[in-house]
Amino acid sequence: MPEKQRMTTRLKELFERPEIFVLAGGMNPMGAKMAEVLGFEAFYMSGGNTSAQLMGLTEGGTSMRDMVDNARRIVNTIDIPAFVDMDTGYGDAIQVYETVKEYIRAGIAGTHLEDQTYPPKSGPRRRCVSIEEMVGKLRAAMDAKMELDPDFVIVARCDYAGVPGATFEDVMERCLAYKSQTNVDVVCPAVASWEDNQEAIRRIPGPVLPLFTHGSQTHPTLEELQQAGAAAAWYPGLTTMAGLQASWDFLSDFQDRGTPAIDDFLATAAQSRWGIASNGGILGAERIREMEDKYLP
Repeated sequence: MPEKQRMTTRLKELFERPEIFVLAGGMNPMGAKMAEVLGFEAFYMSGGNTSAQLMGLTEGGTSMRDMVDNARRIVNTIDIPAFVDMDTGYGDAIQVYETVKEYIRAGIAGTHLEDQTYPPKSGPRRRCVSIEEMVGKLRAAMDAKMELDPDFVIVARCDYAGVPGATFEDVMERCLAYKSQTNVDVVCPAVASWEDNQEAIRRIPGPVLPLFTHGSQTHPTLEELQQAGAAAAWYPGLTTMAGLQASWDFLSDFQDRGTPAIDDFLATAAQSRWGIASNGGILGAERIREMEDKYLP
């Protein structure tokens, strides 16, 4: 019987193949399983989404242990690679080294490390570490993965574009240094405009992973991403954004109308062209029944 391919190897091959793939993002096993059932090839566990779920905070509320424990639940649920946020590595290069090892032991297939100061911030408060410090962190990450699993994917994420006064060329200087000085697997420039992303993809050697922040602009189509040479289409909240709004709308409707809101919701769901979403249907209730038949008297 042939050996089952490791998730790290599968994710590495996805990033390196000519065709893009979609990184469907979210925060929990249910979202990950939905992505798998619907045919997505990989799942992304977002740090911001995980912080919201576990801590009730918008960002920066989770520790390395919180992320590893949540990721392990996801990994145990799906048979597609899990790509997991590592924020800034939860400390200096030494912590990055240990975090990568923890991620690999948890069954995670890859991660991205950003060059912000800790804890990460958005808006005018954003700051980044020096190029030299980030290169040291990336080298630690690469050394850690080479010890345990060379196919584990490390993505260098440059968030410098969000620092007040930063230019596109400043971002390019960092991205090119991260690649040339560490041979990191993938680079994420995290620049805002589609034009800048296309230029970054042309100039950075190897796989490049664009990141478009939610609400900042219209997303390019999958075809445009493919033509530009992007390694993947990355949507950090793909499995959560619609559900969050739908839950808010439904709860608001219930507050206004009471139980008729439930009746109307169920009637609408019954007419869905994709069928009714249910825990048993998504998570595979038949598997439990098969195990009961096999093992229980």
